[in-house]
Amino acid sequence: MDNKSVKRDWKIAFLPGDGTGPEIMKVTLPVIRKAAASAGVRARISVGDAGYNCISRYGTNLPQKTIDLLKRSDCVVKGPMTTPEGAGSEISAAVKIRKMFSLYADVRPCKTRKGVPAVKENVDLVIVRENTEGMYSGIDFMVSQNTAAAMRVITRRGSLRIGEFALNLAEKRRKHLTIVHKGNILKVSDALFKNSIYGLGAGHKKVHMDDAHVDAMAQWLIKNPESYDVIVTENLFGDILSDEAAMIVGGIGVGPSANIGDGYAMFEPVHGSAPKYAGLDKVNPVATILSAKMMFEWMGCESAAESIESAVTASLESGIKTYDIGGDSKCSEVGRYILKNI
Repeated sequence: MDNKSVKRDWKIAFLPGDGTGPEIMKVTLPVIRKAAASAGVRARISVGDAGYNCISRYGTNLPQKTIDLLKRSDCVVKGPMTTPEGAGSEISAAVKIRKMFSLYADVRPCKTRKGVPAVKENVDLVIVRENTEGMYSGIDFMVSQNTAAAMRVITRRGSLRIGEFALNLAEKRRKHLTIVHKGNILKVSDALFKNSIYGLGAGHKKVHMDDAHVDAMAQWLIKNPESYDVIVTENLFGDILSDEAAMIVGGIGVGPSANIGDGYAMFEPVHGSAPKYAGLDKVNPVATILSAKMMFEWMGCESAAESIESAVTASLESGIKTYDIGGDSKCSEVGRYILKNI
C-alpha cells in the first residue's frame, strides 16, 4: 500500500536512447503512464535527446537542453545508449548524469522468475555498486607515447556513503551484507573501502556482515548465489559482478537498475543498446519496464510498483516473452501484454 504522505505529482525526464532504445522505451512509456494513473500519481513525462545519435547534431551525447530538462525533473528513465570507444571520445551519457547528480548507489536486483530459464533457482540478491569513484573515476591518460595509466580512486566519504546505503537496504531484506573487494592485492584502497563499511556495523547490529575477494565472489555467485542477500562493492567490480548475476537468473534482458543519490535518481536497464537489433522489434523490454517499477518504489508508490511486477510476472508465466529467454514474442507484443495486465 502507498503511504498517504507520498508525493503525488512527479516530473519525469524520459530519454529514449540509441539502437534498440527507442523501441524498448516506446513500450515502456505507456506502462509508466498506466501504472501511475492506477495509483493516483500524476506523472508529467518530458522526452529528451541523449546518446550517440546526438553527437553529430549537437557535438555531444548530452546536449545542454537535455541537461536543463534533467535539472527540472525529479528523476529520469533512461533507455540504452551507445557509447563510442577510443581516446578522446565522449564519456557515456550515463556516467555524465551519475556524476552531475551524484548518483552514488547503483542498485541491481537479481532474482529468479517463473518462465525465465536460470542457472540456479531461488536466487534473490541485490548488488549495490558504488557509482562515482573507483576505476571509473575518469582519470585515464597517456603517461608517455608507449604507456597509459588509469587511476582508481577510493575515498572514505564514498565508502561510508555506499556502505550506509547498502546496510539500510539489507535491514529491509534478509539482514545480510557481503562486502566485495580485493584487499589482498589493492592493500590500501580496498582496505579503506572494506574497513570504512565494517566501521558502520555498530549502527546496524541486526545485519550480519562478511566480506569476500572479488575473484572468489565470481565463483560463489555461480555455485551458491542463493546464499547472498545484499552485496556491496566498488565501481568496476560491481559492473562485472552484476552482469554475471543477471546471467545466472536469466540474462541481462531481465536486469533492471536504479542509480540513486540524495534527492535524484536515474532508472535504466543494465544491458546496452544492441544496435544490430535496432528496428527488428526483437529485444526484451522487461529490464526497462522493471527499472520503471524501481522508480515507483523509489517514489514510495508501492501500488504502482506492484502492478508492474504482477503484469511482468503474468507475461513471463504465460509464455509472452522474447527470444533471449526462450520465447518467440516481439518486443511490442510483450509490451502490449504487460500494459493490458497493469
